[in-house]
Formats: sequence, C-alpha cells, structure tokens
Amino acid sequence: MTDSLADPHLRFPASAGPAAGAPRDIVILGSTGSIGTQAVDVVRSNPDRFRVTGLSAAGGRVELLAEQARQLRVATVAVAREEKAGELREALRAAYGPGEPLPEVLAGPDAATELAASPCHTVLNGITGSIGLAPTLAALEAGRALALANKESLIVGGPLVKALAAPGQIVPVDSEHSALFQALMGGTRGEVRKLLVTASGGPFRGRTRAELAEVTPEDALAHPTWDMGPVITINSATLVNKGLEVIEAHLLYDIPFDRIQVVVHPQSAVHSMVEFTDGSTIAQCGPPDMRLPIALGIGWPERVPEAGPVFSWTEAMSWDFYPLDEKAFPSVPLACHVGNLGGTAPAVFNAANEECVEAFLAGRLPFTGIVDTVAAVVEEHGTPDGTGLTLPDVLEAETWARRRARELAQKAHTAQTAEARA
Repeated sequence: MTDSLADPHLRFPASAGPAAGAPRDIVILGSTGSIGTQAVDVVRSNPDRFRVTGLSAAGGRVELLAEQARQLRVATVAVAREEKAGELREALRAAYGPGEPLPEVLAGPDAATELAASPCHTVLNGITGSIGLAPTLAALEAGRALALANKESLIVGGPLVKALAAPGQIVPVDSEHSALFQALMGGTRGEVRKLLVTASGGPFRGRTRAELAEVTPEDALAHPTWDMGPVITINSATLVNKGLEVIEAHLLYDIPFDRIQVVVHPQSAVHSMVEFTDGSTIAQCGPPDMRLPIALGIGWPERVPEAGPVFSWTEAMSWDFYPLDEKAFPSVPLACHVGNLGGTAPAVFNAANEECVEAFLAGRLPFTGIVDTVAAVVEEHGTPDGTGLTLPDVLEAETWARRRARELAQKAHTAQTAEARA
C-alpha cells in the first residue's frame, strides 16, 4: 500500500499535534452541511478527544453556524459569502452571552482555505463541490492531517493532491472509501485483487432507461437509505456519485480502473469490500450512518468508542447484491473513461454534472438528460493535454464545462418546450 494516497498501514505525524492526554484540535470545513453537522455531534459526544478550533460554512445558515461556534467555543469562524459577514456577526452576538468574547470572523471565497491552514491537528473537509479543492491543498501544504469527505478535491485535482500529500496524510471519510480503508488493513497492496464499491442503487434500482425518462426531481430526491443534500442525492439517483467514487478509489488506493467494480447493495449495510489474491473478500459493514466514518477520519489511528449505531444480531435480516445495469445507469463507465483520460477531464465531468443537476432540479432537463449532457460535454472536451496539471487549468476547464453544459441544457429545454407546443 506504500503507493497509495490513503494507506491504513501508515501513521502521519501531523503538525500541531496535541500534548499527551490533551484533546486533538480539529477544523471543520462545511460545518452546517450534512457531514459537518454530524461531525459536530461526534465532537460534542467526545469532548475529551476533540476540540474544534475553527468552523467554515458557505453562509446559507448563519444562525446554525453561530450556534455551533458558541457550543464548541471556537476561535475562528469562516463564511464563504462575503456579504453574509455582517449577518454572521449579528448571529454570533445573539448566540453569545453579554460580555463574552466573540470568535474571529473570516469572510470571502478564500476564507475556508485560510482556515484550513490554521494551527490544528486535523482538518475535516466536508465542503460539497470542487470549491473544496483549494482548502484541501492548503491543509496538505500546512502539514495537517486531512479527513477528506470532499471527493471533488480528488476528482478535479487528483495530480495536485498527490503532489502535496505526504504518506498517510489523508484519511477518507466517504462511507465507501472509509470501508475500503478499513478492509485494506487485511493485507498488503500486492495482495489486493479487486476493490468492490457498493451502491444502494438509489430510488430507481431495477428500472430500465425508458422508465427513467419521466422521473421528477421529487422522485429523485427520495433516497431509500441515506439522508443527504440535494446535489449528492441526485448524484446517487443517477449513480454519478458512484462514478465519482470509483475515480476517487483509483486515486486514493492506486488500483487500476479495471480492478474496481461497483456492486449494487440496496440495504447499504456493507459499505464496500476488498477482494484479495487468495480468494478472501473482506467487507466493512454497519448501519447507514456517517458518524462512524467521520469519527474514524478525525480520530485516526484510534477508533472512537460508540461513534455510530450497530446492528442487532439477534434479529433476522437479509443483504442482497446485484450487478450494475450499465445501460440504465451509464454514469459509472463514463466516469471510468474520464478517469483514464485524466488531466482536466474529471474536472469537466464533475462541473458539467453539477450544472446538469441544477438544470434538472429547475425542470430544464429530464433525468436521463443529466448523464447524456455530461457525456456530450466530456466528448466535446476531448483528450486533455498530457502535460502537468495546474490549478488554473482546473478552473479554466470547469468554467468552460459549466458554460457548455448550461448551453446544451438550455438547447434541450427549448427543443422540449417547442415539441410540447406543437
């Protein structure tokens, strides 16, 4: 496993490590989102293990951000939307008692990046979207341990992350990659035959492509097992999320795409598996609850007792596994193609998808049009230049992909509207 970005056999000596017996200092990026709020729960349940020094959020829920800051007594709060700084300060004054010192407020698009480099032991990156790349790079460069839930950091900037990350510096927080991380402790890298990434199949498992044509946003937002934000939930319905996870698994564990397989598992009990060369398959399982992988990410190499719920083994239950229907859900093979292209292609794939999801939620694109449009943008982008990737390259490719995806989505919507009127 020595060539992997995430290696469970290594222990990273993070800078700003705690004194013996002291809580570990944590920065939580994206604290008001799904990952962030659950991370706050883990920290508050384990005050002897963790102390939060900084929180960041986009700015849509400033009252919650202020309350989190008060509960955790953080030193710094960051908000990405600069116009929300005044509202955040007012919320902090309302949350804190009279005369209590308020935390420092950072505001603007670079606020989370600045916070990610601040003194602490571990940065939990729970930001959604490719805007999480710059904070990821800042945390790595500053020598912090990185609990990574922001998969887009790897998708759009894999080579940049690999160039900065020290051995053992990254611990994955996605449930699937945390499961692989744990299962990989069962052998060496040379003994790994295959990574098996499980997928719930989303709300439309078993439907044909034709049956998916009339899916509504309300249908797609009704995930059967996980409670997530709208973008991730739609990505789970199209299985784009699983395609992104395959790219992420390839980058994290240095396993070729032809040895990474998606398996549909509706119960979301087995979070992923590793097949070894001797024929043994090791699985990590547990109820669908993100607190366990979050706790493992911020507490590694130690496990946090009672971090998440457990199964009741005195009750009967069944677990099912199915092959992936790539005709109905072509996003996974498309992602593997994109991952093999490398360069700016994954950034184009991810950015185009984000725009197409927004168009679908707004009623401007049919459900099947999401992946179809992404595929068209990827094809138009072509094979990326093989030279070294830079952050400006990524940003330029994303800007182009977003614009082109919006254009194609609008064209499809106009054609659909004209057809309906005819």
